[in-house]
Amino acid sequence: MKNILTAVLIITVVFVQKSTACTSAIITGKATRDGRPLMWKHRDTGTENNRTVYAQGSKYSYIGLTNSNDINNEEIWAGTNSAGFCIMNTASYNLKDLNDETTIKDREGIIMRMALECCATVGDFEHFLDTVTKPAGIEANFGVIDAGGGAAYYEANNFTYKKYDANNPETAPNNYIIRTNYSCSGRENEGMGYIRYESAKYLFENQQNEKFTPEWLLSSASRSYYHSLLNCDLQIIMPEYAIDQDYIPRNSSSASIVFQGVKQNESAEHTTMWTLLGFPPCSIIVPLWVKGGRQLPEIMTKSDNNDNSPLCDKVVALKHKVFHVERGNGKKYMNFSLLYNKNENGIIQKIKPYEKEIFEDTYRKIDEWNASEWNEKNIQTYYRYLNEKIVKIYKDLFDL
Repeated sequence: MKNILTAVLIITVVFVQKSTACTSAIITGKATRDGRPLMWKHRDTGTENNRTVYAQGSKYSYIGLTNSNDINNEEIWAGTNSAGFCIMNTASYNLKDLNDETTIKDREGIIMRMALECCATVGDFEHFLDTVTKPAGIEANFGVIDAGGGAAYYEANNFTYKKYDANNPETAPNNYIIRTNYSCSGRENEGMGYIRYESAKYLFENQQNEKFTPEWLLSSASRSYYHSLLNCDLQIIMPEYAIDQDYIPRNSSSASIVFQGVKQNESAEHTTMWTLLGFPPCSIIVPLWVKGGRQLPEIMTKSDNNDNSPLCDKVVALKHKVFHVERGNGKKYMNFSLLYNKNENGIIQKIKPYEKEIFEDTYRKIDEWNASEWNEKNIQTYYRYLNEKIVKIYKDLFDL
């Protein structure tokens, strides 16, 4: 174990962690357990607090993830609309042309909000990229799925893009595509997230025979402490402390979302936004639907006291206990035993059984609600149930 921890120390010195990053994947229905496509975004950013919002766009209504300090909800960092169109992105650091002197940048959140307002299909988004004002102020891998089975990544910079179709066996031989913080069409060996990409690839390869589910992506992949370069897993080693470097969940992780699309014979209204607000190892799942209307669960939206969501505040408070060392490089060290330990009383271990109940309850509702029952009233009733349940969980388990 000493040799592994020493190696971790060396890796930390060598690699510098970007503050804005993400790990993501698009999975077609061919590789999922229930035949519905999935799109996963594990978000890393310098902004610690997120909340969810509902808005009526120029053409479609939508729900999405925004930074808590974005008062006017101008930027959406992952979302789905009433047409069943879903979008997310990962920042890329090797796509911008070397001779591009454009000063406008960091407009990915704005671009995604605009797309949610007007796009219904992957084709619509492609047209949107073709016609949006240039330079677009973007350098990112945009992931999109729609209610008709469309699924693709667009590696896009200020002026051009390249499409990677998840339904194309040449592009996605295993019916999924993974992206982190470099683009395959960008400059070779530049960008970020290579170690996280290999970690995600390892996890996916070991899961694909079991088929993919929202629960596996959020409860396992988003909380995985497998490190591909060191070939070790902290959940097996169970150290008291560890260095936070190049795992999928990191100090900068602020949310994780899975969009669960629909089968061809299902209504786009059934598209589900499974959401972990805040640092994913300390959070708990909340499902959201555009059909539920403007009133999202209270724990997921702006509170009466500040612009943060109550759930995210609770999650961030737990995260600060994990990353409690303040002096010097202290924020690079985590008390891993608070998350996962041999006594099975770590934060992850305490949350998981309650989260499993929420997944199972929600899966049943998705499958059992018929067209007449799939309405705003029933969804609002379920939101209130989840809200009360989750408030009680965090009070009982963590006194928060």
